[in-house]
Amino acid sequence: MIDILQGILSGGVRAGTPILYAMLGEIVSERAGVVNLGADGAMLMGACVGFITMAHTQDPILGLLAAAAAGALISLIHAFMVVTLRANQIASGLALTFLALGITSFIGRPYVKVAIDGIPQGAVPFLSDIPFLGPVFFRHDLLVYGAYLLALLIWFFLFYTRGGLVLRTVGESSDVAFALGIRTRLVQYLAVMFGGMCAGLAGAHLSLAYTRTWVEGMTNGRGIIAVALVIFSAWHPFWGVIGAILFGTTFAFQLQLQARGITLSPYFLDMLPYLFTLAALLVGAKMRKHAMPEGIKPIFSTTFAFQLQLQARGITLSPYFLDMLPYLFTLAALLVGAKMRKHAMPEGIKKVFEEVG
Repeated sequence: MIDILQGILSGGVRAGTPILYAMLGEIVSERAGVVNLGADGAMLMGACVGFITMAHTQDPILGLLAAAAAGALISLIHAFMVVTLRANQIASGLALTFLALGITSFIGRPYVKVAIDGIPQGAVPFLSDIPFLGPVFFRHDLLVYGAYLLALLIWFFLFYTRGGLVLRTVGESSDVAFALGIRTRLVQYLAVMFGGMCAGLAGAHLSLAYTRTWVEGMTNGRGIIAVALVIFSAWHPFWGVIGAILFGTTFAFQLQLQARGITLSPYFLDMLPYLFTLAALLVGAKMRKHAMPEGIKPIFSTTFAFQLQLQARGITLSPYFLDMLPYLFTLAALLVGAKMRKHAMPEGIKKVFEEVG
């Protein structure tokens, strides 16, 4: 029984690491007043580009750098859309997620069956020998240890440095920050790109350390889960660590049940991590000690309908390119819409897109 529990917790730490990286990046971004639902897309880009780089160079460092750069670059598009053009943050993030899905499916297709060595696991001397706790926390790859170090650094930065105070001020009220002489747009750009970089590293952990393979759409919505668990964490890095471990443990638990042939529906078992996420959101809704940054309240209080349609016409073009077309159109529409000021939004529907109360 102890061995089973130890295996579940150890697997939970590994499975929760990608969630933790993406969540930490999203905490920084949202603390600056920008919600990035494109975190899942940045994870996909990081997983794909990192894997391709690793497959060609066999250098884990280059793979990680490429993954971080890919995540930051696609998040730069989101920053441009929402910070400079003031486009809808929800629409832009979702469009980028599906755009990344099309891009990675296209460029990653030749690498689906490619094998790599990946990032090896390493035991921490002395600490890994501690009974029970050693195998759970101290026998993993370097990215696992890096995630918890990053959480500590972000906590210190947010609450004990001038830069963190500036970031939180921008997130609470960009007008006040601007009046104080803070370059609000630059702060938000850097925060969103940092969040994308973290999401890229999250994807790299999936493809280079956790599975050591590339599969289309391999994030399975983990980026969206990370955004949801930011609410559970109350925008605090340490609660984020707990949320990531709990989600990872739930994921590892359902894998253990499947491996042991427990007679439960595999569909129900696959639902468990996401049911946990919903439960975490219920808990997070009751946590008021760390309030949501004022700058993102209007985003979470909107009702936004997002519908995608694609009909097969038998056109002799790459299906991956065709899959990308609706999302390229969405980005183009946001670009045009951000510039259209002649016809104001009808007063009757403004309350749908603005904060209520």
